[in-house]
Amino acid sequence: MKELLESIRNCTVCEKQLVNGVRPIVSVEEDSKIVIIGQAPGSKVHQTGVPWDDPSGRRLRQWLGVSDEDFYDAHKFALIPMGFCYPGKGKSGDLPPRPECAPLWHKSLLDRLKDVKLVILIGQYAQKYYLGEKSKRTLTETVRSFEDYLPHYIPLPHPSPRNQIWMKKNEWFEREVLDVLEKKVSNILS
Repeated sequence: MKELLESIRNCTVCEKQLVNGVRPIVSVEEDSKIVIIGQAPGSKVHQTGVPWDDPSGRRLRQWLGVSDEDFYDAHKFALIPMGFCYPGKGKSGDLPPRPECAPLWHKSLLDRLKDVKLVILIGQYAQKYYLGEKSKRTLTETVRSFEDYLPHYIPLPHPSPRNQIWMKKNEWFEREVLDVLEKKVSNILS
């Protein structure tokens, strides 16, 4: 695992497409229990090098019902983005994750994990990649159908503060999905 992580952290495959430079962000141990597959680091995470070290990460930890200490314990949570580097800014937010990373690194990482109890798929990129044809037409439909993917996967929207409108339109999410998520995470970690 150590060599693989070193290779990922030294990756420069898409360096020419990254205006802010490469800085692959990943946190994982062979005995990680819960895998969180997100989109790509944002600008703050690119600066700090700490995954989910931003308002989205704070909200995600609230959704999971875990402390910072538990969340950043790689023996508990593997934090693996679809794109390992910050992709840069687009017209309406960050650009999509670079498409090279997941096919290049994910299988090698996941094959080394020995005791995964749950994979949390955050956002449409992770859901399309991992659920494939089983994902629904929209992210909302996929998240609403979360029970179809249990016990292995649970799909979530991105916890970004920019998704406040989605949260207000989909009040069922907190009642139905987050309750199940928090209980599942608590059971796995206890």
